[in-house]
Amino acid sequence: MLLNRFENINLKGDIFGGVTTAIISLPLALAFGVASGAGAEAGLWGAIMVGFFAAIFGGSSTLISEPTGPMTVIMTAVLTSMMAKYPETGMAMSFTVVMMAGAFQILLGTLKLGKYVTLMPYSVISGFMSGIGVILIILQLSPLLGHSAPAGGVIGTLSAIPNTLMNVSFSELFLGLLTLVVLFYFPKKYRKFIPAQLVALVAVTLLSVIIFDTDSIRRIGEIPAGLPSLVFPHFNAEMFTTMVIDALVLGTLGCIDTLLTAVIGDSLTRKEHDSDKELRGQGFANMLSGLFGALPGAGATMGTVTNIQVGARSPLSGIVRALVLALVVLVAGGLTEPIPMAVLAGIAVYVGLNILDWSFIQRAHKVSIQSMAIMYGVMFLTVFVDLIAAVGLGVFISNIIIIEQLSKEQARKVKAISDADEGELPLTAHERTMLERANGKVLFFYLSGPMIFSVSKAISRQHSSIDNYQVMILDLTDVPMIDVTVALALENAIKDALEADCEVLLLCPHEQTRARLEKLNALDLITNNQQYQSREQALQAALEYVEEREQMFVVNT
Repeated sequence: MLLNRFENINLKGDIFGGVTTAIISLPLALAFGVASGAGAEAGLWGAIMVGFFAAIFGGSSTLISEPTGPMTVIMTAVLTSMMAKYPETGMAMSFTVVMMAGAFQILLGTLKLGKYVTLMPYSVISGFMSGIGVILIILQLSPLLGHSAPAGGVIGTLSAIPNTLMNVSFSELFLGLLTLVVLFYFPKKYRKFIPAQLVALVAVTLLSVIIFDTDSIRRIGEIPAGLPSLVFPHFNAEMFTTMVIDALVLGTLGCIDTLLTAVIGDSLTRKEHDSDKELRGQGFANMLSGLFGALPGAGATMGTVTNIQVGARSPLSGIVRALVLALVVLVAGGLTEPIPMAVLAGIAVYVGLNILDWSFIQRAHKVSIQSMAIMYGVMFLTVFVDLIAAVGLGVFISNIIIIEQLSKEQARKVKAISDADEGELPLTAHERTMLERANGKVLFFYLSGPMIFSVSKAISRQHSSIDNYQVMILDLTDVPMIDVTVALALENAIKDALEADCEVLLLCPHEQTRARLEKLNALDLITNNQQYQSREQALQAALEYVEEREQMFVVNT
């Protein structure tokens, strides 16, 4: 099974894809490492370890995994809060959270829940990802202006802006803005051959060395050569609940980020990834990454798309990419020493701007006011309140709106009529004639389509005047599925009819619908000779019953 994904190796394309994506990953890994507070080396080793092990054990052939903007934002918050409370053990606790997040991803994949991870309304995903982009931009404001990132996350950064502006380092601001100019205006025709991030990193770094003294601006410094040190898991009883919640957020975000990227990759390669296997691979990769003090990662859209476009067709490209980055760290770590912090801040801001869902932001008001409100609401909550609260509340409200819309649509498919001319029914001309012959004594109770709990009120409303009829035909011929609430509502309708001395005839050919009614004993009230396979049979039986009742009435009077 593990080797199946390597069957379509395109040696030239895979090697070229690996080298190309390594070049793209280098400046991003450095920027994310510095932005997170864990250091540039944590970003680089995160790109190496997550990329390598996810490529080997994942469920997609061409997915490129590495630290991403959204994952970095969460990791930054975790590191900041842990280090603030526990300066000595906070770093170890933070990477323990990464290991726990990886274990959570493995659990999701093992339970085969991968296909459910991305089942969220687009307005929620859009608002959440745009909120992540806003957070990343805000957190880079201080580094862009020549200062270290203040404590307190988004609120702390915004509170410190007046003081930061009063003491701005114009040399670093110049380098940061110049980086952004290169990123935005680098010609598209050249981006096919070399990524704009690498051009900005090298060009602005060289300029900073020529124009400014080494010590006049903040620089990365030399990245230690050699393998990273092990970080042993460290738990704290007081913070354990917080660590679990952080791990769930980090793991869930990694799942969403990865699977959405995998879907994009599928659309380009015309192949289908294995969601559950991908989650297990990502989880294992993140556990190892946390164990070695490296940033967590997920599927990266830009790297994946580039990888496919240059000809990669197997996980070999992800392995080559990781080996190229490892070679850079182990052999050429000293080359990172002169890179200005402001340049990395500029790259991170650019990534944040690209995370913003500009396409949906521009069109949300045209699509739906409700979708727009949910998108901006989730974005606001993501930035200023809490990520879990943002997604949870967004999904809840979206589902309520969807249920309301489905309820209105399904309510139209619940029809109870005694006159064939009252509404549209799937009756033949002969069956309509038979219903007319009943002279309003037969209630034809027709449901169609899947029936969920929200339609139970419509069922109660439609059969409320059951006292006026002698026979009720309950037609479930076109109902492939019902839930428990609807089954109980139908049972109540049958009981009400029988209490009103109204005979009940049932049409229910679908096994799944019948099984649900039988499990709740809802069919115990209806004998076998009152259950029919066709509408004509049921209508004929109803007519005979009405005629029998009329004859008895004549005899008694």
